Amino acid sequence: MKNNRIKKKAPSVWGSIDWLTIFIYLVLLALGWMSVCGACYDYEQSTGILDFSTRSGMQIVWIGTSMLLGFLILMTDDRIFESLSYIIYICFLGLLFITPFMAHDIKGSMSWIKLGSFSIQPAEFAKFGVSLCLAKVMSTYGFDVRNWRDFIICIALIVLPMGLIVMQKETGSALVYSALFLMLYREGMPGCLLFTAISAVAYFVVGVRYADVPLLGIEQMSLGHALVMLLIQIFTVGFIKVYGGERNRYWSRVLIYSLLIDAAAILFARYIYPFDAVWLMVFVCGATAIYLLYLALRDRALHYLLIALFTLGSMGFFYSADFVLNRVMEPHQQTRIRVLLGLEDDPRGAGYNVIQAKIAIGSGGLEGKGFLNGTQTKLRYVPEQDTDFIFCTVGEEEGFIGCAIVLSLFLLLILRLIHLAERQPYTFGRVYGYCVLSIFLFHVFINVGMVLGLTPVIGIPLPFFSYGGSSLWGFTILLFVFLRIDAGRNRLQR
Repeated sequence: MKNNRIKKKAPSVWGSIDWLTIFIYLVLLALGWMSVCGACYDYEQSTGILDFSTRSGMQIVWIGTSMLLGFLILMTDDRIFESLSYIIYICFLGLLFITPFMAHDIKGSMSWIKLGSFSIQPAEFAKFGVSLCLAKVMSTYGFDVRNWRDFIICIALIVLPMGLIVMQKETGSALVYSALFLMLYREGMPGCLLFTAISAVAYFVVGVRYADVPLLGIEQMSLGHALVMLLIQIFTVGFIKVYGGERNRYWSRVLIYSLLIDAAAILFARYIYPFDAVWLMVFVCGATAIYLLYLALRDRALHYLLIALFTLGSMGFFYSADFVLNRVMEPHQQTRIRVLLGLEDDPRGAGYNVIQAKIAIGSGGLEGKGFLNGTQTKLRYVPEQDTDFIFCTVGEEEGFIGCAIVLSLFLLLILRLIHLAERQPYTFGRVYGYCVLSIFLFHVFINVGMVLGLTPVIGIPLPFFSYGGSSLWGFTILLFVFLRIDAGRNRLQR
């Protein structure tokens, strides 16, 4: 009997689209427009909120064009995004490079290119190009992020646009690209690298915050420095415990001995002779690193070398943090960090935005004051209340319930994107999906955090809420390209 090949036709594009994600997108657009209306509305305003001469009216234009853009992306063959990945990345690098030479100075930023009566920010669109290029590179045959050569290629693809954006004096937009390390972790990047980055943040925050606090009343000893050295000792022994092999059982004793030496030195300085015992802790860390280097050479063990580099790098990073804070960062960045860490009180300067945002959110109570009834935002107490600080409008007009609904929608969107990324049959779609959700997660976490005073004010928009076409188009392109890639997962099968 002759076997006939039966062609199984895959569902159409429109039948494969994840409509739940599009529904969440539309709801967020609607709530975002209401928030822009609340942030821009003036009690003495003679025109309506739908007038195109107002920001709320213009936001309708941006929303309409974004929806049209999303429709056009869904009508495009998804394979074209993969084939043009490198070209798109190179084009955006070129655009980022020439932006400072073409841009106008807007509040100290050189990241906006003026096109007639409109301005666009290339950095918002470059996220799409970087994500595509990473997905293309990581989907090539034989690629393994655990291989150092491949890992360095990924780092270069991320760091290069970050450097070009920093040249535009847009540090906040550049930091967004660091979220792509979450994707690298999902694709196999060792967890120790992610932990190293988290450790660096802990060293900086603890060390700077408590640098001027004396330990046990001894002026020569800094509580911040002592805590950081203690963390380095604990983290080093922890790494050895996990990656040290046969000898790791001895290193718990090393930690105990180190802690005993630290305690003895501090008590000696407290009760017998005052001196900076932190330097003895530095010596202990250094001696541990030197011994690890000795083991690495003797046993030809790479893991001991890497742990030693972690210890020495941690010490070097911490003692360079003060230089970076006071010599490298811009004055306004220094002030923002000091205000966030509670080192300075600047209610009329860097801390003004956050203070007024907290007042606006707190005044909303449980149910809020109602649509267009927010007093703090109507009287313009909150600067940038329709862009970077748009979330305070949600809190004032919709209250705690409204904030909870908005954050729940973002959480649902992130979880949905994880689900879509995990069901991709090819590496390209999965990597791109995780790039998208990492960028969304970073924006939501940092934007809401800075409005609540939990994270530094770095000036990044809240997806689908902040006023402006560049951010709205950028987020729409990111999301709908992924939806189109997901819709193409069920092709014609033989």
